Amino acid sequence: MEKQLHLVSFNIPFPADYGGVIDVFYKLKALHQAGVKIKLHCFEYGRKRATELEQYCEKIYYYPRDKNPLKNLSLQPFIVAGRNHPDLLENLAGDLRPIIFEGLHSCFFLKHPALKQHKKIVRTHNIEHEYYRFLSQSASTQKEKFFFKTESFRLKIFEKMLHHADELLCISPADHQYFRQTYGKGIFIPAFHPFSQVTTEPGIGEFILYHGNLEVAENIDAVNFLLNNVFSQVTYPFVIAGKNPSEKLVKQAKSIPHVTLHANITDASMRYLVSNAQICLLPTFQPTGLKLKLLQSLFSGRHCICNAAMVKQTGLEALCTIAETPEEIIQSIEQLYEKEIPQLMIQQRKEILETVFSNERNAQKIIELI
Repeated sequence: MEKQLHLVSFNIPFPADYGGVIDVFYKLKALHQAGVKIKLHCFEYGRKRATELEQYCEKIYYYPRDKNPLKNLSLQPFIVAGRNHPDLLENLAGDLRPIIFEGLHSCFFLKHPALKQHKKIVRTHNIEHEYYRFLSQSASTQKEKFFFKTESFRLKIFEKMLHHADELLCISPADHQYFRQTYGKGIFIPAFHPFSQVTTEPGIGEFILYHGNLEVAENIDAVNFLLNNVFSQVTYPFVIAGKNPSEKLVKQAKSIPHVTLHANITDASMRYLVSNAQICLLPTFQPTGLKLKLLQSLFSGRHCICNAAMVKQTGLEALCTIAETPEEIIQSIEQLYEKEIPQLMIQQRKEILETVFSNERNAQKIIELI
């Protein structure tokens, strides 16, 4: 029997160039390759319509996201209140195929009577109220702190909407545990990603790499921590790579002679950097969800040093070197900088990443639900 699906995305999932849309795009692609007929519903803001998506979809609908600041006066989360276009409800109700809502962002109509007969599945990208609480702690202005704190409060209330979902697709083991305990439902479906097999290169790399979206607060905090406490203390060659760094960050990186910053590079260039680095250095101070940059580093990089917050309850702990303090990070760098990654570790990566994190395998889990 032919499988059919509505998929409601919080943004246009192409190009697949940041965490959330990477998961959406490669999920869409894997489901299409498995024979699922998909009607894709996208909220449109800040990204162009993507004809590339048409090869994976039976039909694509676009809806404007309403970012009117007056929506901040609502008790609903701002990220939800602007994604309530009436045409979305009409198009979803038009046929009875199951619906995947991507994130709480897309769940405005989750309990609407017009969708009562549909099977409704929510992909939880984070425990959103926790994510926004961490954002408030990283915010640089009082206005931002107030917004993120308020949004966290509203999201915690709105999250009860998930009682109306038939199933939750949880992106990490930690999130899975939370949603199972809170709502009595949820299965672990790791992030979908562009990697099919471990391609770690033998030999010794040429530099130490930090990579991530450099306009995201948690990544800015991580880079500042590394610049101030690690990169400035030793003379190994360091590379920082990512999207849209601030002028302040560019200037700070230039002030350290052995640090190079690559901004807004192509996917191919990023893949080159990851595969040629000796160490991917990935601390985080926001222990939410599963970081796709960690998956990329493990699929195609050599040594990976991170803190416990990056890998806690991900199932990837054994594949990384854990270091918390600047002293521990520097000590780990000194131990690994001239050391080839053991074949045993590469084999261990294959056993975990090519099974638990297989797009094909995880698409089949979703197909069994619909």
